[in-house]
Amino acid sequence: MSITIQKLNKHFGSFHALNNINLNVPTGKLVSLLGPSGCGKTTLLRIIAGLENADSGSILFDGQDVTRKHVRERKVGFVFQHYALFRHMNVFDNIAFGLTVLPKSERPAKEKIRAKVEELLQLVQLSHLAKAYPHQLSGGQRQRIALARALAVEPKLLLLDEPFGALDAKVRKELRKWLRDIHHELGVTSILVTHDQEEALEVSDEIVVMNHGRIEQTGTAESLYRQPENAFVTEFLGETDAFEGRIEKGEWHYNGFRWPLDNTRKWQEQTATAYVRPHEWAVAENGATPMLSAPIETIHSAGALTHLTLKENKRDVHITFADSDAARLGLSGGQNLALVPKQLYIFSQNELIDFAI
Repeated sequence: MSITIQKLNKHFGSFHALNNINLNVPTGKLVSLLGPSGCGKTTLLRIIAGLENADSGSILFDGQDVTRKHVRERKVGFVFQHYALFRHMNVFDNIAFGLTVLPKSERPAKEKIRAKVEELLQLVQLSHLAKAYPHQLSGGQRQRIALARALAVEPKLLLLDEPFGALDAKVRKELRKWLRDIHHELGVTSILVTHDQEEALEVSDEIVVMNHGRIEQTGTAESLYRQPENAFVTEFLGETDAFEGRIEKGEWHYNGFRWPLDNTRKWQEQTATAYVRPHEWAVAENGATPMLSAPIETIHSAGALTHLTLKENKRDVHITFADSDAARLGLSGGQNLALVPKQLYIFSQNELIDFAI
């Protein structure tokens, strides 16, 4: 089922929670709403579900307007951060619950309910826990059961609100892969709310980056990472360091370092900020003017990578080298390192004006 959202607005008193939201979710895709706390992503999810009403705008499921339809009519499945399993019911009955409370005219026969629950237990790889109770399960197991329960009613749309937020890092990573595999197998249209960039990048077909009730950018993980449209998206999708320079004569200047811009355009002289990610630095060749020349403050080896902190004008700049490169360079604390960027994202007044690799 495809989802189309048109000119959606929502206020809570004087607070503009959602500001002119337009979004398309193609059939069968897993789309993440990614952004900081308070950006509007959960409010948008609740409006799509029918748990909140928008002030204006429309929501279409497969081209049909459902804006005023009750949540029960939308055929949506939910998975929340805090499981919401019934403590007095065992795993089997928790999964079956949504089917057993359907109106009699829609309720499957007991044999069909049993078969469906057994099928879902196999899907989430927890058949051996059918008779267990929620307090006997780990956090990861509870969340798998919550997903199975949401899928039992065969929703046209699956909504997941920070489903792994209460779990530890190792379990989150395992469940992200598991969710991706489940989605590939079932192909149900899904929308995931998360503030975790790694989670969104790992599981999503598309990512919607939100901030202050607006959509900043929509795209695949690769397109957002490689071609961010503004400074917020650049900063939010991973660690970066910002350098404020100037555009003069078709080049971006910083401390004597010059980066040529697109020579087919006429550039206005202005201040502009360039962003560099830690792994996008290289040692300056002999005779080259470095963009950054500063002493190494700290060195930390983490498996295949070595993380450096350089001290430039009383601020920290973060650098990452492959461990083999760090060993070849013979890096040590206090050593001065001269670096040039392999890639820059340059913004003026928050709008991307140039990026190059």
